[in-house]
Amino acid sequence: MPLLEPKPEVLRPGAARTPSPDRVPDVRATGTPEPLRGELTALLGPEKVLWTVSDLVKYASDASPYRFVPQVVVVPEDIDDISAILSYAHGKGREVVFRAAGTSLNGQAQGEDILVDVRHHWAGIEVLDDGARARIRPGTTVMRANATLARYGRLLGPDPASAIACTIGGVVANNASGMTAGITRNSYRTVASLTFVLPSGTVVDTADPAADELLAHAEPQLCEGLLALKTEIEADAELTARIRAKYEIKNTNGYRLDAFLDGSTPVQILRGLMVGSEGTFGFISEVVFDTLPLDRKVSSALLFFPSLTAAAAAVPRFNEAGAIAVELMDGNTLRASVSVRGVPADWAELPKETAALLVEFRAPDEPGQEAYEQAAAAVVEGLDLVAPVASVTNEFTRESKVISGYWKARKAFVTAVGGSRPSGTTLITEDFAVPPSLLADACEALLRLQAEHGFDAAVAGHAAHGNLHFLLAFDAAKPSDVDRYAAFMDDFCRLTVERFDGSLKAEHATGRNIAPFLELEWGPKATELMWRTKQVIDPDGVLAPRIVLDRDPKAHLRGLKTIPEVELIADPCIECGFCEPTCPSHDLTTSPRQRIVLRREMMRQPGGSPVETELLDAYGYDAVDTCAGDSTCKLACPVGIDTGAMMKDFRHQRHSSREERIAALTARNFKAVETSARLAVAAADKIGDRLLETVTGLARKAVRPDLVPEWLPEIPGAAPRKLPRTSRVGASAVYYPACVNRIFGGPEGHRGPSLPQAVVAVSARAGKPVWIPEDVAGTCCSTIWHSKGYDEGNAVMANRIVEATWGWTAGGRLPLVVDASSCTLGIAHEVVPYLTEDNRELHRELTIVDSLVWAADELLPELTILRKTGSAVLHPTCSMQHLGDVEQLRTVAEACAEEVVVPDDAGCCAFAGDRGMLHKELTASATAKEAAEVNSREYDAYLSANRMCEIGMDRATGRAYHSVLMELERATRP
Repeated sequence: MPLLEPKPEVLRPGAARTPSPDRVPDVRATGTPEPLRGELTALLGPEKVLWTVSDLVKYASDASPYRFVPQVVVVPEDIDDISAILSYAHGKGREVVFRAAGTSLNGQAQGEDILVDVRHHWAGIEVLDDGARARIRPGTTVMRANATLARYGRLLGPDPASAIACTIGGVVANNASGMTAGITRNSYRTVASLTFVLPSGTVVDTADPAADELLAHAEPQLCEGLLALKTEIEADAELTARIRAKYEIKNTNGYRLDAFLDGSTPVQILRGLMVGSEGTFGFISEVVFDTLPLDRKVSSALLFFPSLTAAAAAVPRFNEAGAIAVELMDGNTLRASVSVRGVPADWAELPKETAALLVEFRAPDEPGQEAYEQAAAAVVEGLDLVAPVASVTNEFTRESKVISGYWKARKAFVTAVGGSRPSGTTLITEDFAVPPSLLADACEALLRLQAEHGFDAAVAGHAAHGNLHFLLAFDAAKPSDVDRYAAFMDDFCRLTVERFDGSLKAEHATGRNIAPFLELEWGPKATELMWRTKQVIDPDGVLAPRIVLDRDPKAHLRGLKTIPEVELIADPCIECGFCEPTCPSHDLTTSPRQRIVLRREMMRQPGGSPVETELLDAYGYDAVDTCAGDSTCKLACPVGIDTGAMMKDFRHQRHSSREERIAALTARNFKAVETSARLAVAAADKIGDRLLETVTGLARKAVRPDLVPEWLPEIPGAAPRKLPRTSRVGASAVYYPACVNRIFGGPEGHRGPSLPQAVVAVSARAGKPVWIPEDVAGTCCSTIWHSKGYDEGNAVMANRIVEATWGWTAGGRLPLVVDASSCTLGIAHEVVPYLTEDNRELHRELTIVDSLVWAADELLPELTILRKTGSAVLHPTCSMQHLGDVEQLRTVAEACAEEVVVPDDAGCCAFAGDRGMLHKELTASATAKEAAEVNSREYDAYLSANRMCEIGMDRATGRAYHSVLMELERATRP
């Protein structure tokens, strides 16, 4: 064991705990039992079998209120692996559940036996017919697919609120729709063809002209069974009419029986049945979508009404005017949304009875947009709108930022409202539809029912389609609360079916919590046909048992998860998974959601239990060490949970007092540390990479991998010993070269000025000279200590840099321009909690400007571009995302290059200062997709604006990245 390896028990929860009834039992502490583990390892290989209790726990939770711990998790790479898993399950009498993003809300992605992760190796999109169609793999998020299609002026029909995280496989398997899809743009209507693997292992490509012939040869009984069911349904006129009527409004409850009416052959029937089958009929390995036009002329308004029923009553009028979306939000939803960044703070003061409609029109051209706006104005004129707070305008706008803010608030319904629920309560999201003409009545009835059962009202939905969502929060550890939920569900389901003839699941699919009520909605005849369809396709019941069909009337009460309190920063988490695609470590170890899920399981356990001990042993590396600390999870989370901050705090807790003292000492003597580091980098050029890799590797083993960086061949040479000479007289700004740019030089082979020389030169050319203080050496943005959780050292440097900046800028009269985005973020925001009260006052007077903003806003208008490079690919850093200056990166790059590309898979590189040198596997995993996209073609320039991230991308791609400001200097050089 390394000398300074931290003790896992340091992170053991200290609070007194009552063991939860749903805790993982001690017998599961050893993970997957034998022979299951050994047999699957032999079948697939050890790298594809996740078996520790930590692995099993982190996959046991999803966005639903249910929690089932699988026996094993497998990670297949291709269809051969899928077929092997299914064959094994058949032979051993086991059950299989597929899981992709884990954003489904009804437990569809949870299994109690073999859980198959089909996200990791199943992403990708191929654009066909100039964008008219797209072939998409099931692990691709909707947002990622639409990013590619946008270049062709196209998009997918389904648009769920979870598009940032949900994947195509889940969208199709649940027939998820969203804000605008309704019943005409959903997967059932826009999927052109599917490739899927049946429970038997047979692979079907519905686009293959010979598909029916091949299926008849491979599965004759299946084909006969499907055609017999089709004949039976078509012979029953009453049943046929009922099936057609059920899909006149949104409905994802049960199987798509209209597939038997729409398809004439077994393959066509299967193509329809697979949509919305929730993984119970097979694995969808590929989807070809018919895409839709991306109408870019958008007009939207957020209109406020005195009551929910008044808002609902206005919906048909906007439908008639041609609105593509009419979204409803009640008062509780609006008030809870203030936790979402960008939502007006005064929404918190909205009266409880207030409601709002988010109305949107989209047109392909200006005349179409104007016509829609005229129609919308005529509707608004006849409405009694209210403006309870100052930010309410009740006006249509074309401004994209305003519209984006409206949608951000709407899409955060589940997470924002759920995040404000009482601590320790479980959240259930219900989803139903009624004929749109009955929406107002349904709203009134729902509110009364929620009040009768003691639930707070929180309602939102796709009002244009009669589709409402509401939330229920209760304590699953209390039998009385579970009984209250059960009584509500009985009354709610009867109300929806018997009074409104509605759909118990409009777009979230049946799952576990509506399965017991399937027959209530569909009746015994249609329900029995669904059971028989399952028997024909999956006669051995291998796939996803109890997820769509379940005869247990209390099945929806089984497996409800408790939500024990955890650290305050993470406690509001509802495990929605929105954070996962942005997390650099999600393909390597854990995601932010999983870090919280694991922590909650520790809180469920009695202190010192075998399960808790095993979880703690794994948590150090899986959660704490391999967190990049970039906090992009905070940006993706609708309620702003910063799991990265929690991991930094855990790093702090693991430090010994001696480590903290040493870290503080380096901060106090950073001038000497900086000089030594630059000299060491300079000396390294003469020593050679192989020897340095060997020496640092031995030191890491002896001391601790998370303390000693590993030498990487991509580390550049030393920066020039002296910074450029500048004058304070006449300076437009103070220029602060970050310590990384004072230590490390440019990329290997770079000819031309260094970054500090480039910034000084280009600023002078623009008539806005900058001054570099003579005493910048020994100062730092403090991120070095902040990222590692060294609080004392962080406080030392944070106060030093603020005091120095106050002096340099003459009390804030000049802006401070910082040439590394992470350092800008550090000085502008991250140092604040560690400042003394006096220095916080000084900090408020400072203007901290990122060099990208300085170049785009201040320099470019005054510069003449003399030459351009042909093409440039950009790497926007996570710090740029936090600062909001990605567009400035693009602006400067577009001034320097004829073609500028931001990869669709661009994300945090996870180099994170030196974390990529401490755990190079983290950067390798984080950058894999972006690097593949970058290397799919040649570019003339590879640009970013943060030296350590550039090094990380150098390593990932084999290309030489450099600052866009160096490129700007070249483009404007006389």
